[in-house]
Amino acid sequence: MELLKRYKELKAQGVNITLMELKKQMDGVGVNNTVNTHGTSQVYVPQGVNVATNAQNLCHSELDSESINVGSSRAGENPSSSTYVTPKTESFPAYVSSFEQQPQTLYQPQEGTPQTSQQQSYQQQFETSPQLHTTAFMPVQSLTAPSEPVKYSGNIASVDVPVQNTEKKKYALIGYPLGHSLSSFIHDAGFKSLGMDFSYEILETSPDSLVDRIKFLKFNGYSGFNVTIPLKLPVTMFLDEIDMSADIIGAVNTVVINPDKTMKGYNTDVIGFRKAIPDDVTLAGKVAGVLGTGGAARAAITALAQSQVKEIKIYTRSIPNSMELMSFLREKFPHIEFNAYQIERIRDLSDVQILVNTTPIGMQGRAADLTPVEENELRTLPQGAVVYDVIYNPKKTVLLKLAQKNGYKTINGVDMFIYQALAAEQIWTGRTPDFKDMKIAALENL
Repeated sequence: MELLKRYKELKAQGVNITLMELKKQMDGVGVNNTVNTHGTSQVYVPQGVNVATNAQNLCHSELDSESINVGSSRAGENPSSSTYVTPKTESFPAYVSSFEQQPQTLYQPQEGTPQTSQQQSYQQQFETSPQLHTTAFMPVQSLTAPSEPVKYSGNIASVDVPVQNTEKKKYALIGYPLGHSLSSFIHDAGFKSLGMDFSYEILETSPDSLVDRIKFLKFNGYSGFNVTIPLKLPVTMFLDEIDMSADIIGAVNTVVINPDKTMKGYNTDVIGFRKAIPDDVTLAGKVAGVLGTGGAARAAITALAQSQVKEIKIYTRSIPNSMELMSFLREKFPHIEFNAYQIERIRDLSDVQILVNTTPIGMQGRAADLTPVEENELRTLPQGAVVYDVIYNPKKTVLLKLAQKNGYKTINGVDMFIYQALAAEQIWTGRTPDFKDMKIAALENL
């Protein structure tokens, strides 16, 4: 109770600190919170102390990327770079460099963080439900240890996941809108390749109905679900645990519902993004451009950072709103240069060797006839550049058509889509489905 009381006092004073940080401070770990002259808080971390940035604090960035408007006006100034700099800890370089090689234990979120009004509304609705037995804001119950753990082997994490039995189970996809989704086709094919009679449903879920959807999934026999835009960040509020991949990305796309109704979150988008890049594409030492700042953008940025690119340019609708994300990335990847630019003011891409679209612009059912970068600006890419669109439906977006027209190598979102789904099924079942069967199912229904 003393912790919550102190937390409320600090919030009333305008101090931005998470419960986890405050708990460490009160326990004597040594995290000092001070208020700067502008009235905003700054956490200073002593050498060797890691403080995880909670995904909830970055929720606005997901909404920013998903409601992004393509600017038609090209008049104006040159792109302006973000120059916001944040403190770094000495432990981050070793942490990042060793992250892929070493098995990681599950990261367990603490009891809450400073929340937006929408997040507070989610919490109030969720906690007052008579059906609710456990939430992300209550103590995590003991989880049943798997009798035969297997390794979930991704590019950024290896965690123990239980081997599922073969009784019929239910899985689903939540997000909004989902009229374009092919997830049921590929997951059905994946389960079939494993000889498992599991079901997979498409459950369109708007942000306003997320609370009710989570309760429905938890108490109606579902064993897990996938998450897509715009819910990859908000869903983290309801999880009891997230693995290290989801923590570093700040978004979740795969959830396991345990028999005791606790939920674990994972992110398989990084694996999908990296595996979809052909072996003949070299990224080390190159400059990458990423359009958008949402969950898919964070996965792409993480994958690019692990590929040892030199610089990542992030194109966003609002540079001020991206400052928290920039701070987070600079702490997590201190060896990478990050700069933010206004997406509507793209002029010169002459130093970008790989351009990645993570916005919904070009997606079937959502501005499918538009492109996030006009042809004149796209033509400023250097010869041999790669244009990667994470959208998988349609298979060839307007952006990719323009890129091919101008002689650039292109990567569509189909293989990324299949690989991330395959990794999700590995988490759910402990076995690896057939990639070819899943891809055939996707292509047949595009």
